[in-house]
Amino acid sequence: MTRERKTWYSYLHTTWQKYQGPLLSNMLTVGIVSLLVKGVSFFKEILIADTYGISELLDTYLIASLIPTFIQSVFLNSYGSVFIPNYVQEKESKKHMGAFQSSSFLITILLALLMIGITYIGIDIYLESLFPGHNSTYYELIKTQLWVILPSILFWGISSLITGLLMIEDEFFYSSLNNLFVPIVTIVLLLLFQQQLQEITLALGMLSGSILSCVYLVIVGIKKKVIFLKKPDFKSKNIRVLLSQVPAKISSGLINGVNPMVDQYFSAQLAIGAIAALNYGYKIPIVTISLISASIGNTLLPYFSKKVLEGKKKLYEYLQSVLGKILILMSIIALVLIFLSKFIVAIFFERGAFTSQDTEQVYVIQQMFLLQLPFYVTGIVMNKYLTALNKNNFLVLSSLVSLALNIILNYILMELMGTKGLALATSLVSLGNSTVIYLYIKKLYKKQNNV
Repeated sequence: MTRERKTWYSYLHTTWQKYQGPLLSNMLTVGIVSLLVKGVSFFKEILIADTYGISELLDTYLIASLIPTFIQSVFLNSYGSVFIPNYVQEKESKKHMGAFQSSSFLITILLALLMIGITYIGIDIYLESLFPGHNSTYYELIKTQLWVILPSILFWGISSLITGLLMIEDEFFYSSLNNLFVPIVTIVLLLLFQQQLQEITLALGMLSGSILSCVYLVIVGIKKKVIFLKKPDFKSKNIRVLLSQVPAKISSGLINGVNPMVDQYFSAQLAIGAIAALNYGYKIPIVTISLISASIGNTLLPYFSKKVLEGKKKLYEYLQSVLGKILILMSIIALVLIFLSKFIVAIFFERGAFTSQDTEQVYVIQQMFLLQLPFYVTGIVMNKYLTALNKNNFLVLSSLVSLALNIILNYILMELMGTKGLALATSLVSLGNSTVIYLYIKKLYKKQNNV
């Protein structure tokens, strides 16, 4: 090998080790752990199907869990996402990392407590407005389960920040394992204590698992020395930038978080069990989305945040390469799963209270949901890209477009296709959302580079 070739080989090898090697290794780690988590979670769903089928109790649990998970997605995860790129900037300066952490934990805890209080005060208005026409027993069943789940919000908030700290330090294995606790605890309660706990079984599984997950992350964070708290400082430059991005990120998450509520509102207008049928139909698509988005999306946000420091042009070129590969891969996966849809539903759900008639209903709903896979995952990647750039304002506009489109399509397609139409509307919204974001990113790049 000539001296020139050795020089090029050394350069390429170093570049690969510095960027691609760790990134791909982290993706593989998250993918494997996520596969384990989703396997356990899917076994939990099989037990739920066997125990509850398509029933009123399952409908009420899904409504009760929707509110806290909405808060988690909209407020806590939004703050956690904005936290990562700005903490990377703070870490680069090596000045006030402890103060930055303390400020962020304090904000998250106060935000979680505020959301718990608002939910407790406004639950009756919420239920009567979005789910009218049910008897008092139905509403009480929802609230009974909600009161059990509600404290989970506090533990989710703390967990989200510690998870972010671990991901920044490339500790993806430990940050991914925390998702095992809720499904494992729920499985134990279903198998051993369902008769005693009755209607609060699933809710208690969520709360207990969330507490254990938070405790685990605190222990790991201390052991890995990623947690070091100092006196909060809300005047530091990066905290101010973070706080300036939070309203846009929360607004975007708030609008996107309304979409599942819109779907459940429309499905509640249909026959009893429609919410549960929609939920079962979404299981395989969401497992697939979660596996891919966890391994790609979670690793890309810290990676994008670090790569911003090297230049936005290189980051944009890398994004284009990633999007092309993901679009092809997810299209192939979607087609295969659509073809096998009925077989998958029958194998995984058709037992106990879940009958062959339920399979006939659910597998078509599942096919409609599966159409969104390529667009949903590419949308996640582009969302991470904009978050890394602190360009969250546009996500508010794209979310508004998605919400309006979701309402219109739900109304039209529900009339034409029933529950199946609600699932198809979700896929069409994903297509529209990813298209709008891509066009904005392209325009942003041309503007920044005078193309």
